[in-house]
Amino acid sequence: MASWRTVHPFAQLVDRVLHAQPAPPKLLVAVTAAVALVLVVPYRPWRLARNVITIAHEGGHALVALLTGRRLTAIRLHSDTSGLTVSAGRPNGPGMVLTLLAGYVTPSLLGLIWAVVLATGRITLLLWTSLVVLALMLVMIRNAFGVVSLVVTGAVVFVVSWFASAAVQAAFAYLAVWFLLAGGVRPVFELQRLRRRGRVRDSDADQVARLSRVPALMWVGVFLVVNVLALAAGAWLTLHGAGIDLPRAAGPG
Repeated sequence: MASWRTVHPFAQLVDRVLHAQPAPPKLLVAVTAAVALVLVVPYRPWRLARNVITIAHEGGHALVALLTGRRLTAIRLHSDTSGLTVSAGRPNGPGMVLTLLAGYVTPSLLGLIWAVVLATGRITLLLWTSLVVLALMLVMIRNAFGVVSLVVTGAVVFVVSWFASAAVQAAFAYLAVWFLLAGGVRPVFELQRLRRRGRVRDSDADQVARLSRVPALMWVGVFLVVNVLALAAGAWLTLHGAGIDLPRAAGPG
């Protein structure tokens, strides 16, 4: 007699989401890392792929705003890969500072969290969690380009998670992790370059500087340190989880 778990659609869905997949071929992990670099380093692919980083950036602002007791009112995503998250509450204080700080570090920290999930082999869980987050963000989007960006991104993730083979899901998930880890670093350099040229006066770092009386350059440095550490830790977890051992420095003697 078939058990409830084998015949109930919801139970089957839960099993599918929580099921751990075997580690992918080492070559797949290396190739997805190389593809991620191709998306991040050259300008033209980065110009398009950066929209995904903007979604994570603004999602970070929104999440921390809610966690610190602020009222989230709107999220906007623009075709120039910029974005805006609007929340209501005290114009200063820890809640506002943390909300401003969250944006630039969220893509890298999200990549690190996903690397932890990948290390457990739960690729489908990673993809479906992404769908839930995108759906929650969609509720707060207040412009057409933002709606299109989230719907298209969500549709791609859904198609891969529901219809693609385990190998394709693994390739997509590993590419996403590598891209978030590497893609979280480049915007920090872009931010400082724009600041040096005087083209941004109201960046996240500059707003935090006015609230904290700590120079904006220090906050840019904080973004960079956090993201580089997340990249290093996430890369180690991803490679180690796939059974790829990094070369160790030779000891004395």
